[in-house]
Amino acid sequence: MNYQERLRGARLELEGSRLDALVVTHLANMRYLSGFTGSAGVLVLGRRETVFFTDGRYRQQAREEVCRARVKIVNGKPALAAASEWLARHSHRRIGIEAAHLSVAGSSVLAQSLPARAKLVRSPPIVDRLRMVKHPDEIARIRAACRLGSELFGYLVKTVRPGIKESEVAGELEFRARQAGAEQMSFPTIVAGGARSALPHGRASSAALPARGFVVSDFGVILAGYCSDMTRTVHLGRPVAEARSAYQAVKEAQQAALEAARVGRSVAEVDRAARKSLQIRGLAKFFTHSTGHGVGLEIHESPRIAAGEREPLKAGMVITIEPGIYVPGRWGVRIEDTILITASGSEVLTPCPKDLITI
Repeated sequence: MNYQERLRGARLELEGSRLDALVVTHLANMRYLSGFTGSAGVLVLGRRETVFFTDGRYRQQAREEVCRARVKIVNGKPALAAASEWLARHSHRRIGIEAAHLSVAGSSVLAQSLPARAKLVRSPPIVDRLRMVKHPDEIARIRAACRLGSELFGYLVKTVRPGIKESEVAGELEFRARQAGAEQMSFPTIVAGGARSALPHGRASSAALPARGFVVSDFGVILAGYCSDMTRTVHLGRPVAEARSAYQAVKEAQQAALEAARVGRSVAEVDRAARKSLQIRGLAKFFTHSTGHGVGLEIHESPRIAAGEREPLKAGMVITIEPGIYVPGRWGVRIEDTILITASGSEVLTPCPKDLITI
């Protein structure tokens, strides 16, 4: 990972925002800028110097992982308090904070040692925006995670059957993922069958899968720190004509959104393409969430693929395309792929079959 290039990009944004320093408290952003994978720390990015503060639990880990930043081990006080003292000694006046990631209590700790002339400023999402466009090494890791996730779908199809608990299906999938080298799942695995398939985030429960009906499976793995995400919907038993039609409608909506996902298009245009396709079939009212989101070090990153969002798509962005329809009390269908925006269009990174599978 080229941390020097990432820090250079962050410093350019720092100058453009008229900030003397940025206090990075979000773990994913710290990892992006420094390589640290632990669960506690504070990174202070100055115009010329970068300092990482953590406690004694991470002494060895920080010295092994942190790149392009001076490591300071803090004892007897919070890392934020040590960062505050360091900022005070170095006369930084406009200090940016990640307002979306720092609590009011954390802000108070950070402010406690600062002189009156220093000011904490709500920073624009500097690091979050840098993370939207992936570097080649990041894309390689996401591609590998998506490949592993796609391979797991074969095990899922073999496991799904009437009467088995949703949690058993999820457990088998997660066991296979670990066997194949996944660090962990990207998020709690979703397996929802029958009427529960109408729950967009129906995490695997103790409910048994029905003899007939849709089963929505949404899952992803983390490999080398980067996430994958995909959803496939299968059907237990012979689907009625209405179910086949609903599935085909979602498949067509996803294809419309995939075709709209090109450099220069806004994320809202991609969302609109999916909704327009469903509207033609009179099903748009059952599509109750956004069309997708960014994927990387976190399972949900910028940009958000939704109505009202203005972010233009750029080559190197990795996003999901996941339209669905959910009829309360009856059934739900979702099809999701993770895709890479390229100079000439997009590349699907989760190449699993999308024709309706009946079991």
